[in-house]
Amino acid sequence: MLSALIVDDEAPARFELRSLLEETGKMGTISEVSSACEAVASLVKSREHGGENIDVLFLDISMPKTTGMQLADALHKLKNPPAIVFVTAYSEYAVEAFGVDAVDYLMKPVEMDRLRQAIAKIEARLKTAVVQPANSINTERIPVEKGGHKVLVPVNQIRYVEAKDDYSCIYTDTDRYLSTISLAKLEQRLTPHGFYRVHRGYIVNLDFVQDFVTISGGVVQLGLKDVGDKKIPVSRRRVVAVKRMLGL
Repeated sequence: MLSALIVDDEAPARFELRSLLEETGKMGTISEVSSACEAVASLVKSREHGGENIDVLFLDISMPKTTGMQLADALHKLKNPPAIVFVTAYSEYAVEAFGVDAVDYLMKPVEMDRLRQAIAKIEARLKTAVVQPANSINTERIPVEKGGHKVLVPVNQIRYVEAKDDYSCIYTDTDRYLSTISLAKLEQRLTPHGFYRVHRGYIVNLDFVQDFVTISGGVVQLGLKDVGDKKIPVSRRRVVAVKRMLGL
């Protein structure tokens, strides 16, 4: 049985979708929220307080303040995000939806046959997901230079990456390495492992963020575990997304 969260600012739409989901017989728990902010709070609560894990978000796109697409984009960058099924009256966002790895895209009013197809896709994705033991998570490694030699650094040891001219500096808790891979390409490789580009010059491993500080002028900086006093700046346009991903 699946645990679902319906995210839609219109109560009648939530009621209609809940009724259809209950009729499928595939749902264990169905929760409802009316905004992206409430959705983030529900996800954080389920993960941090031992609640039931949310398997799938049935997500409206057109909502006040933070849209469903913005929420999906933020969740897509997390480790083990819930599956996303967009439920919307607008067809023009379909291509963008699959850019954030949505499982399906349902048009309102939702038809039962299409809903069953979407649920089948969710079940298939959950079955094929590889559950790795804790000591083997993030086994991908990044080639770097150190002392004239090539070294392979596991991504779960990386705290942050900083752009340096045409190169990138990769920082772990104990060392710094030079990489000839551009920050843009590193962003593509690291994003699936819980990293986020918080600034044009920095990519951060969100698992190691311990401080979120606003200083004079509204500038936001991040403090990371095991990197001393180094503070990572967050660009103004990325502050909202960073706060969402950190559950703030």
